[in-house]
Amino acid sequence: MRMGKLTQNTKNNQLKENMIDIASISTRLTLSSNGIWYSAESENVSYPAGGSKACFSIEDNSFWFQHRNHCITTVISAFPPAENGTIFDIGGGNGFVSLHIANKGFNVALVEPSKSGAMHAKQRGIKNIICATSETAGFNYESLPAIGLFDVIEHIENDAEFLSAMYSLLKPGGNLYLTVPLYQALWSNEDKLAGHYRRYTTTSAKEVVKAAGFEIEYFSCFFRALPLPIYLLRALPYKLGLTKEATEASLKAHTKSSSLTHRLINAILKPELKQLRNKQQMRFGASLILVAKKPR
Repeated sequence: MRMGKLTQNTKNNQLKENMIDIASISTRLTLSSNGIWYSAESENVSYPAGGSKACFSIEDNSFWFQHRNHCITTVISAFPPAENGTIFDIGGGNGFVSLHIANKGFNVALVEPSKSGAMHAKQRGIKNIICATSETAGFNYESLPAIGLFDVIEHIENDAEFLSAMYSLLKPGGNLYLTVPLYQALWSNEDKLAGHYRRYTTTSAKEVVKAAGFEIEYFSCFFRALPLPIYLLRALPYKLGLTKEATEASLKAHTKSSSLTHRLINAILKPELKQLRNKQQMRFGASLILVAKKPR
């Protein structure tokens, strides 16, 4: 009996250690009985209705989501937040990235406006969930130790203004972690359906981040094997008017079709992690990852 009590006490202590004092950084959020913080305000976002549910159904079996997770945590490990500060995963969807970050030993808080996304994150065991946008959350000025924007700013019409707002929320010396899709030539129906406003180049992504006041610490492309398949299977048919709506095939493209295919894809993508771990830069790929810092 005593051992059981000790084990429960240990779990409770770990839970307290992982919880963040949200009330100290915002007065506009209310903690619900389900453990999620909610804002009374709402804001429209450029993201498809049902998008959270669709992603939730494929994330666990998607080579794309899994490899992106590994790339993100590899770079965070190479450029960790100061004093192990909490990373606020803004626009973090179902918490797939947040959970991976937390499992790597980093403190993380999910900020997601979709109620379904927030509930999915709760199911995954995310401890700090804020159901709001970065605006409606009402975070205090310079209150966030680190911010993650993982495939977020392409959904923002005025990305420069949004990044300036992120700059004002970040503590001096705080890190910004960011991923974006690359190359407008790869624009397809999937981008339209996802609510994207644009795809980036390495130069355009760096410029908009620096214009907001950040100092670039590191950047690299990844998914080097994907631009050609994306162009042939998505962008070119779109340019030829051959795709009009999302298809089942576009979802299946994310899943592991067989163990052999999975091993092959992993073998192709795995070397990227070594280069990211060694802080080397890859100059070509379907996505970009970038680390920037707010000067002290």
